[in-house]
Amino acid sequence: MTDDDFDDRLQQLRPRLHRYCARMVGSAVDGEDVLQDALLKALRARGEGTVAENLEAWLLRIAHNTSLDFLRQRSRSRVVPLTGDLEEAPLPEADIVAVAFHAFGRLPELQRCAVILKDVLGHSVEEIAAIAGCTAAAAKSALQRGRAALRRLAPSPDDARLPLLPDAGRRKMAAYVRLFQDGDFDAIRAMLADDVRLDLVNRLRLEGREGIGRYFTRYAGETKWRYAFGAVEGRPAMLVFDGDGAMEKPAHFVLLDWREERIAAIRDFLFTPYVVEAADWVRLG
Repeated sequence: MTDDDFDDRLQQLRPRLHRYCARMVGSAVDGEDVLQDALLKALRARGEGTVAENLEAWLLRIAHNTSLDFLRQRSRSRVVPLTGDLEEAPLPEADIVAVAFHAFGRLPELQRCAVILKDVLGHSVEEIAAIAGCTAAAAKSALQRGRAALRRLAPSPDDARLPLLPDAGRRKMAAYVRLFQDGDFDAIRAMLADDVRLDLVNRLRLEGREGIGRYFTRYAGETKWRYAFGAVEGRPAMLVFDGDGAMEKPAHFVLLDWREERIAAIRDFLFTPYVVEAADWVRLG
């Protein structure tokens, strides 16, 4: 496989890999961070001569281990012993989607891994065992227990609640969105820290006030977008809607980090539409 073919295949698999990472770590935004880390590991391994016969399974194994590293660093989950042999039918993906991310987070790691790989991504028990590094019996038991647990949670997932945003964060993001709505990009540029960082996720990264200026120039020339203040996974966000349709679901979103009253970092998910598909969002204005 040539480097170009490998890169093309990575881009094709990226949404699928993100679905796994996002559900494993309980966040679409954190899942993208984990995915980027996993892909960097894969590229490094390929550069060192690793050849994968089954590219998707190899990447999922890397994504799995990277997700576990993330969870352990945050002390958000732990592996528990799995016993018993509960028989459960496959959980329809419609039910899986209905379960909030935090419900997956209540499952032990192996149960979470097994349900996602089998009922969301369609892998066999044997493939689950290979990716998770366990026996087929352990994978089967984890799958059955995970399905049973999610069935208990699926009928009554938590309703979307308005996030409790800090007043300062709400105020600053709402002001940022108003400036976008008014097309006042000069005022936005004046809010940038000198060392501001831009992450146009899955496309490019820039640093410094001068280098990032053209990012706003592109938005200034784009007429199809409409903007609203909202929250994504409890963080203040600018929701960006396609102006050609109803403002029912954002096409993408933008997150900001602040240093007092200056914008220190911009994270724009324009080129990763699969993230908004998985994210918990709410429109607030």
